[in-house]
Amino acid sequence: MFSKSNTEVSRSNDKASSAVNAIGQGSIIKGDIITEGDLRIDGTLTGSISTKGRLVVGETGLVEGEVVCQNALISGTLKAKIQVHELLSLKSSANLLGDIITNKLAIEPGANFTGSCSMGASIKNIKSNDSNGKQEKTA
Repeated sequence: MFSKSNTEVSRSNDKASSAVNAIGQGSIIKGDIITEGDLRIDGTLTGSISTKGRLVVGETGLVEGEVVCQNALISGTLKAKIQVHELLSLKSSANLLGDIITNKLAIEPGANFTGSCSMGASIKNIKSNDSNGKQEKTA
């Protein structure tokens, strides 16, 4: 009588995965964020981010920690190791201090980046090495 039909359940799951989460300017968050949807940061986050969606760091945004996401658009400051499965875009106002692992990288003139970068085929090698597990070699 009060149960949801299968179509209603699938619609609510679609809404959860398309959710847009935001940390507003002036907000300070300490901790880890895990989400299925997109994430926009205009405040400060100290901790890790894991999203299957898109990460946007606005001009006033600051992230310190580790980041794993599908796509990223950085206009603010990122002091982190970032792993992007598809496209990482650094806007002209971006400041990135850390290591990048991505499939594609777009950097506008004026953006600052300090660290190392692995792209394209390198990311596939890293993923395959991670999936094989780390085995200790002995003589």
